[in-house]
Amino acid sequence: MALMPIKFDLPKRVKLAQGLWLLYWVSVMAGIMIFSLGLFFKIELRKRSEMMDNDESHFVPNLLILVGLIACGANAFGGKVCHDSLDPAKFPKWKPMVKPYLIFCCFFNVLLLVTALFCFLVQFSIYFALAEGLKNGIKFYKDTDTPGRCFMKRTLDMTQIEFRCCGNNNFRDWFEVQWISNRYLDFSNDEVKDRVMSNVEGKFLMDSVPFSCCNPGSPRPCIQHHLTNNSAHYDYDHRIEELNIWTRGCREALVAYYGGMLNTIGALVVAVVVLESADMAGLKYLTTSLETMADPENPESESEGWLLEKGVKETFSDLMEKLKSMGKGNQVEEGEAAATTS
Repeated sequence: MALMPIKFDLPKRVKLAQGLWLLYWVSVMAGIMIFSLGLFFKIELRKRSEMMDNDESHFVPNLLILVGLIACGANAFGGKVCHDSLDPAKFPKWKPMVKPYLIFCCFFNVLLLVTALFCFLVQFSIYFALAEGLKNGIKFYKDTDTPGRCFMKRTLDMTQIEFRCCGNNNFRDWFEVQWISNRYLDFSNDEVKDRVMSNVEGKFLMDSVPFSCCNPGSPRPCIQHHLTNNSAHYDYDHRIEELNIWTRGCREALVAYYGGMLNTIGALVVAVVVLESADMAGLKYLTTSLETMADPENPESESEGWLLEKGVKETFSDLMEKLKSMGKGNQVEEGEAAATTS
C-alpha cells in the first residue's frame, strides 16, 4: 500500500504545481543566502588571519559556498520541472530525470546536514586558533618595521576598537610583554633604564595598555599608563574603581562574534534542509499524481499521488534486496574474470 496517498483533480494539481514553483524559488533565494554568508565568513576570516596565526581553516566557508551554488542550481531545475509539469508537450522530457533528481536531493540533504554540523563544530578550532594567534599578536605588536608583522599593530588596534576588547584574555596580558619598540624608548632616562635592568630578559615591561583599549564612553580621561599605581593618579583606586579601559578579552569577543555568525548560518542550513524536504515531498506528489491519471488524454481526470509506492518497511526491504543482488552480481563478475584469467 502506498505511503500517505492523496487524491488529486486538475485544480489541486495546478495549485500544487504553482505552490511548488514558488517554494523552489524560495529555496533558490535560500541557496543565494548560504553562498553569500559563506563568502562573508571567508572574508571575515581573511581580515583577521594575522590574529589566528594564519592557521584558520577555510574548509567550512568553502563548503558553504559550494552547497549554496548547488542549492541554487538544483532548486532552479526543480522549479523548471514544476513550471512545465502541467504542459503535456513539455513534461515528458523531464519525466525520466525526476527519479535521479530526487535521489540527488536526498544525498544533497545529507551534505547540508553535515555542513550544518561543521558550522557548530568549527567554533572550537577558531577558539584555539585565536588563543595562539592573539598571544603572538600582542608579542609582535611593537614590530612595525619587521617584514610580515608591519600591520600587526594596526590590526590589533582596529580589533580592540571595533570589538571593545583589550588583550587576549584581559587587559593584563599587555603587562607581560614589551609592546613599545626600543626605537621609541629613551635609554638615557633613568626610569627606562631601571625597568629594563630589573627584568631578567631585558624587556621594558609596565602596567600600561595601548590607546585602543580606552573606553570612549568613560567620563574620565583615559588612564592607560600606570594602571595599578594608585599614587600616579588623583582620586584613583584600581582595586575598587571601574577602569576606563575595556576589560573584556579579545578572544572572548571574537569567539562570540564568529560563534554567533556560525550558529546563525548553521540554523539557516538546517532550515534549508527542511525546505528541501518539503520540495522533494511536493515534487513526488506532483509527479506521481501525473503518472496515475485515470485518462492521460484528459487533463481534468482524477489521480492519486503518494510519497512512496509501498510502505516504509517494504521500501527498505526492496532497497536492501537490490543492494544484495548488486553485491552478488559483482562477486559473480569477479569470479568469471578470475576464471578467464587463469
